[in-house]
Parts: sequence; C-alpha cells; structure tokens
Amino acid sequence: MADKEHSKEIEQTAERLEAARAYLHIEDKRVQLKKLDEEIAAPGFWDNAGHASEVSKQASNLRDTIEGYERACALLEDVRAAADLADEEPDFLEELDADLATLAGMLDQFEIDSWFSGRFDAGDAIVTVNPGSGGLEAQDWTDMLYRMYTRYAEKKGWKVKVLDVVPGAEAVGLDRASFQVEGKNVYGMLRSESGVHRLVRISPTDDKKRRHTTFASVEVLPVLPDDIEVDLNPADVRVDVYRSSGPGGQCVNTTDSAVRLTHLPTGIVVTCQNEKSQLQNKEAAFRVLRAKLYELEERKREAEIDELRGERMDNSFGSQIRNYVLYPYQLVKDVRTGIETGNVDAVLDGDIDEFVIGYHRYKAAQ
Repeated sequence: MADKEHSKEIEQTAERLEAARAYLHIEDKRVQLKKLDEEIAAPGFWDNAGHASEVSKQASNLRDTIEGYERACALLEDVRAAADLADEEPDFLEELDADLATLAGMLDQFEIDSWFSGRFDAGDAIVTVNPGSGGLEAQDWTDMLYRMYTRYAEKKGWKVKVLDVVPGAEAVGLDRASFQVEGKNVYGMLRSESGVHRLVRISPTDDKKRRHTTFASVEVLPVLPDDIEVDLNPADVRVDVYRSSGPGGQCVNTTDSAVRLTHLPTGIVVTCQNEKSQLQNKEAAFRVLRAKLYELEERKREAEIDELRGERMDNSFGSQIRNYVLYPYQLVKDVRTGIETGNVDAVLDGDIDEFVIGYHRYKAAQ
C-alpha cells in the first residue's frame, strides 16, 4: 500500500465521490434518462422537430453527467490498484499522483455542475452587448467584450451563433452585438456576466491621449424551450426588413434579409441580420423577443414579491459588476466577489473562468 499521505488522500477522494453521487442525484438521473430514451424510441417522436431536439439534448446532458460519474468511479478503482502496486514498484507512485490529480479535477467540475439546477441553467443563452456612454470609446469597448466572450466560448468548447453584429460609427468598434451560445450549462454559467462592465484606459481614439472611463452593458437571456408559454401576440409585433449592414465577407447579405421586430406594447426592439435568409432571421429574432418578454415578466413578478416583503429590489442589469483598468495600472476586479487579477490581456482574450466560477461559488455560499 502507498504511504499514509496517499492513503488519506484516496479516502478523502472516495468520500468526495460518494458525496457527488448524492448532490448530482445520479439515481434520479438514471430514471429520468430511461424515460427520455423510451420517449425518443417511440414512433412519431421526430414529427415535432423542435420538441425532439430539446428532449434529445436533455437526454444527452443526463447521459454526460452519468457517464462522467461512472468514469470517476472507474478512475478511483485505478487509483486504489496503483496504490496497492506502489509498495512493490515505486514507479506506480507517478501514475497514482497523476490519477489523483485528474480525479480531483473531475470532482471539482461535478461541484460546479451541481450549482446549475435552475430551470434554464443547463440550456443555451442569448448574449447581447450594448455600448453605454462614451461614443467611439464605448463602441470599441463593446467590440472588445464581444471578442472576450466569443473567445471564452471557444475555450469552453461551446458553439457561437452570431445573431446581430452592427459595426459602430466611423468604422470603430460595434454599435451592438447579439449572439447565441450553445453548450452544456451555458446559461447557468453566463448568468454571472449580466450587468454593466466598466473600462478605464488611455483611449486610442483620443488624439490627446487622455484617460477615459467608459461602459457597456451585457444582457444574458435563456433560449426558451418551445413548451414555455410567453404572452406574445404576433399582431402586437411590427416586422421590418432591410439590407444587412454586416462587417464584410460572407456575412453580408445582398438582399433585404435583415429583420427588425418592434413589440408595440413594450417598445422592445430586436434585430437579426446574420442568418442566410429573411425567414431564418425572423425566426431567430422571435426567439430573442420571446426570451426578452419572458425576462420582463419574471422581473415584474420579482418586483411584486419584493414589494410585498417590503424589500428594495436591486436591478442587477443596471449595476456595475466588473472594472477593467488598463491605465494607470492593470487590474480586472469583480466588484461583487472581490476577485481580481493583473493579467488584463488574458482576461480580454477570454480567460474569465476565474470570474465566472468565482461568482457562482460566491452565490452558492450565500
């Protein structure tokens, strides 16, 4: 058997794995997966493509969690075998340490996954970045945030689908960026990013090289399943079509395929221009509008509940959540969690897991 230190670490790992079985609700997930697999195998399942796609994705997520847990159990057996062999053959200690490190990483990920139990947490998200005050500087900041999130999605292995990216005035930055992110726990993870992001730097658009402070807002909405009811009367929506103003290359549409939806009762405006056809842009725009209306209703409900409780509601979307300082020093700091780093370049290149995970760990602890 390996030394006492390894033996203790193996037992602690086994305890963590047993705890994971409980908080991941593995047995419940097995039952759910069996039911979904039976539904998928039933005749006519694929007649409703939208519902079929949602059920298939739900089954895939459940299967991923169960298989991940089973891989961890198998790895724990490998660890115990390596520990037994390490007494006679010290070379097995290296394998033992490597397997323990891998298992620890898997258990950390299980804990993170367990935080996302909200109604839409496991699903996809629609992210919109809008410039705040600051003119050209705010447009450039919007472009920087758009790049940061798309790079983050790439690093996570998520798929990004551009919905509406509008170049800014004077060919600087972006006037708006809206995109859909698809993958496991995407909405749950990216909820951490909703709010106002503040940038401090020497502006490249300022001839006098003065320090500027600018803002951009990030909105994160869930992609709603088809079975979620939203009060959306098509008669209340004005549909306008226009020529795409894409950034160039293959994204430019040569026909009037871009779509703008105006929801007359609320004044909400949604545009989509990056799909290949007017019909696809219209479908994508209605998907965003449904999410926005659902979010609006949820906020109203929360405000009413807080009023009954006598609590004052904090509008998280309108609040500053993170500062990015590039001058006179370099620092990115989340004002909610206190997490900070001086490696600004890495953050702007999409290395934001520390902030995303840190926010959810902070919320889980409260």
